[in-house]
Amino acid sequence: MLKVEHLTKVYDDGTLALDDVSFTVEDGEFLVIIGLSGAGKSTLLRCINRLIEPTSGKVYLDDADVTAASQEELRHIRRHIGMIFQEFNLVDRSSVLTNVLSGRLGYVNPWRSLVHWFPKEEMERAFRNLERVGITDQAYKRANDLSGGQRQRVGIARAMMQEPNLLLADEPVASLDPALSHSIFQYIEQFNKEEGVTVLCCLHILSLARRYGTRVIALKDGQLVFDGPPEEIDDHRFREIYGEEAERVEIR
Repeated sequence: MLKVEHLTKVYDDGTLALDDVSFTVEDGEFLVIIGLSGAGKSTLLRCINRLIEPTSGKVYLDDADVTAASQEELRHIRRHIGMIFQEFNLVDRSSVLTNVLSGRLGYVNPWRSLVHWFPKEEMERAFRNLERVGITDQAYKRANDLSGGQRQRVGIARAMMQEPNLLLADEPVASLDPALSHSIFQYIEQFNKEEGVTVLCCLHILSLARRYGTRVIALKDGQLVFDGPPEEIDDHRFREIYGEEAERVEIR
């Protein structure tokens, strides 16, 4: 279970990115976070795994207080938190296989990983995850030789190498052609349903939230303004979240 309690983030320039945000996520949920750009979605995800330090509030993952953890404790906690990035966050000049294996850096001998030496079982694990996202044949290509959709599949395979309990996905299809959005989300949904991985995913597009989310929360100006099933976001709720001038974008 993930618990976020009174989370607040004020940046050095005075920007209030999160304003007293609280919610709980049960194991196995597929929670979608929606809202305009600048609403605080990415900040929220990064505060959960402390890529960004919150100003105040608490984050608990199971029995661990993430916000109070030492750096050593945090390294152990992050083993169980996978992350998928909007801009892929791959090492472009490294092979697909090396990028995927980097998801095991918290588990293997750090000196061996520096020279890209991984045990046989980790190599087998990497190929299994590449197979699950359909790009085993790309294993020895450089990451920057792949298409955007293929690069994001590498990101998913890398995240799943951690065997996470919690998967954070920050606008995972924002850099992709809309036609690829469903294929990427189907891989994430597969891990959610088959592995029981809890998913928190930031999205702009409500139609994707409706299709894949079991629950939606909405942020506006850093505040939580909606928490419930996606079907409850009618036209009135949509305008409350996105503003009166906003228009729905549908991906079918």
